[in-house]
Amino acid sequence: MVMQALNTSDNCRRCKGSMLTDESTGERFCQRCGNVVVERIEDARPERRSFVEDHDNKSRTGSPSSLAIHDRGLATMIGRENNDSSGKSLSVSMKYDMKRLRVWDGRSQTQASVDKNLKAAFMELAKLKDKLTLSDAIIERTAHIYRKAVGKDLVRGRSIPGVLGAATYAACRDFGAPRTLNDVSDALNVKRKDISKSYRMLVNKLDLKMPVMDSQNCVSGIASRISLDEKTKRYALEVIRDASSAEITAGKGPMGLAAAALYISCLKHKVDISQREIALASGITEVTIRNRYKDLRRSLGI
Repeated sequence: MVMQALNTSDNCRRCKGSMLTDESTGERFCQRCGNVVVERIEDARPERRSFVEDHDNKSRTGSPSSLAIHDRGLATMIGRENNDSSGKSLSVSMKYDMKRLRVWDGRSQTQASVDKNLKAAFMELAKLKDKLTLSDAIIERTAHIYRKAVGKDLVRGRSIPGVLGAATYAACRDFGAPRTLNDVSDALNVKRKDISKSYRMLVNKLDLKMPVMDSQNCVSGIASRISLDEKTKRYALEVIRDASSAEITAGKGPMGLAAAALYISCLKHKVDISQREIALASGITEVTIRNRYKDLRRSLGI
């Protein structure tokens, strides 16, 4: 047993003997009478060893706190093992008591209606993340917007998927991710009209400042849906950049401009794609594509 004297001037209150510390157990006691003052001291050493390959990794044990978890990941959980701290099996009566404790522990975390609402919504959000391949930052922003809506009692009387879809679309707009209302509607199996109505409500009630969607981001999404090659997509991006330089994109929908630019690029490179196929991939009408197509050809002299 290795012992080290700590502050020999700090003497024992009983016999005035000097104090010692056991480094293996952390006990601090008197070397004369054996009086234990501290049973366990705080370990001042770092929590984990830092190796060369993971020197920048400062992660701690356990899952991080997240807004996309109904309790932010801060709730406790009773383990499923029926063993005590020494590894011995619990008695039958204690196993029954621990089972009941687990049940009540789970119920206590969702007793309030708000917790039930958040738990149901964020379960849908976890599925939506995989369906739309959303980043963690967009998921956190979606959870933040949804929590604000719940806090202002805006979810009452509305469906959870509808408000969640609106929050997701708002987060995608905020981060510039090319996700349309139709994409969110199809992923959640909710009517587009319900999501758009909830989206307008969130923007007005929460005073959200939504940036305008960039047409260049929409091009890649449409091109991937109809399997266009890279050469066709690059020319469509050039058409949009020329249109932005000529200042003819003001007041026009970004998805319509992207669809029309892709249609022009398909005609130039002799790709057999109809206006109907592009309209289905972009979620707009063929009339819009024709009108934007005529405007781009006339203004840019294509």
